[in-house]
Amino acid sequence: MTETAKATTGAPSDVGTNWHSIDWKAVHTNVKRLQARIAKAAQAGRRGKVKALQWILTHSFSAKAEAVRRVTETHGKNTPGVDNETWDTPAKKAKAIHQIGRRRDYAPSPLRRIYIPKKSKASSKGHLPQKLRPLSIPTMKDRAQQTLHLLALDPVAETMHDRNSYGFRRGRSPADAIEQCFIVMSRKTSPSFVAEGDIKSCFDEISHEFLLEHTPMDRLMLRKWLKAGYIEKHVLHPTEKGTPQGGPISPVLANLTLNGMEQLLRETFPDGSKVQSKARVHTIRFADDFVVTGASEDVLKQTVIPQIETFLNQRGLKLSTEKTVITHIDEGFDFLGQNIRKRQGKLLITPSEKSKVAVRGAIDTLKTNVRMILKKQPQATADEIMAPRTATFVQLNPILRGWANPPGLGRAITDT
Repeated sequence: MTETAKATTGAPSDVGTNWHSIDWKAVHTNVKRLQARIAKAAQAGRRGKVKALQWILTHSFSAKAEAVRRVTETHGKNTPGVDNETWDTPAKKAKAIHQIGRRRDYAPSPLRRIYIPKKSKASSKGHLPQKLRPLSIPTMKDRAQQTLHLLALDPVAETMHDRNSYGFRRGRSPADAIEQCFIVMSRKTSPSFVAEGDIKSCFDEISHEFLLEHTPMDRLMLRKWLKAGYIEKHVLHPTEKGTPQGGPISPVLANLTLNGMEQLLRETFPDGSKVQSKARVHTIRFADDFVVTGASEDVLKQTVIPQIETFLNQRGLKLSTEKTVITHIDEGFDFLGQNIRKRQGKLLITPSEKSKVAVRGAIDTLKTNVRMILKKQPQATADEIMAPRTATFVQLNPILRGWANPPGLGRAITDT
C-alpha cells in the first residue's frame, strides 16, 4: 500500500514508513474531515458517536503522522524530556508514527521541571529579583501522544467554549479580546466599572477530579498524564492537582476548566432582560485572564465576584484577593498588554507600560544579536549576509524574520 493510500484511508499501519514520501496534503485533509465529523456529532449531542469517531481518529495513520509532525516542527523540538531524546531525523520521525497511539502498554514518563524567568516591570528594571515560573517538559513521545489526543479533543472543546473566550483557540487572538472590550465599553451607555480577575496559579491548582469527570476524551489516557509526576533535581514528585504548563494538551484543559463562567453570569443577568440592561454585566476572557464589566461597584462586589469564586472553588481554583480589583473605566486598567480607559467619554486603548518595557527589551536584544553577527564576520558583503542560502556566513534573515513575525511579538507582550 502506498503512503498516499494509507494517509487517505486513515488506517493504522505497522509497515515501514518513509517520512519524505508521506502525502501531507492527504494527511491534513483526512484529519480535518474526521474532526469535522466529531464537531458535528458533538453539536448534535451524540456522545456515543463522538467517542467512536475520536477512537477512529486517534488510531488513524493520518492523525499519528500529523501529531509527530507538529511536535517536531515547533519551537521546542530541540528541547528533550527526562529521556534526553529528540526526534531530529526523518528515520526517528517515521518510527515515532508507529510508536504512538497505543493505549494499554503506554506509560508516560515523568516531566522534566525547569524554571523560566517571569517577565515583570519591576524585575526588568532591576528593582526586584526576577521571578521564575515552573515549566514541565514532557518527553517527545508523550508530547506526540498528547497532540494526537488533542486532535480528537479540540473539535469537541470548540463546541463547549464560552462565546467570549479568546485564549488558546484557533482563529482567535488577544486582538479579538481587545476588540470585544472596545465593543462593550466604548458607548455612552457602556458599563463604568471593571473587575480585573486574577486566578492563583491556575494551571497548578486545577482539580484532577473535575478534569477527569468533565473532559470529553479518553479518561484513562488523561489520568496517566495528570498523575505522571515531575522530576526536579533528580527527585520524583507526585502530582495530585494541576495540569503541567508545557504539555500540548494543557491549554485546552485549562480552557475547559474555566468554560461556563460566562454562561453562569448570563443566567444571572439574561441577555435582553431588564436585569441585564441595568447591571450591564459582560465577560471577556483570554485563558486565565478575564475582565467582567458592571454598571456599579456594588453589582460586581456583591453578586459577580461571589459567583465567580463559587464557580472556581468547584474546580479547585481561587481568586487572588490582592490582584482582583474593581476599577472605574476613567481610571483605566491593563488587559493583555493594553491599557484601556476613558477620557471625556472616549475610550482609548494604548500599549500598557509593561508591554512597552517588553518591546524595548526585545528591540535591545535584536540590536545586540545583529551587532554580534556583523562584528564576527566583517569580511562579508551585504549580499552574502542577506543571501537566501549560504553555508559560508551566518545570516541575518532568520533573526529579522522572527522579529517581523506578529505572533512572536504578541507573545512577548502578553507574557508580561
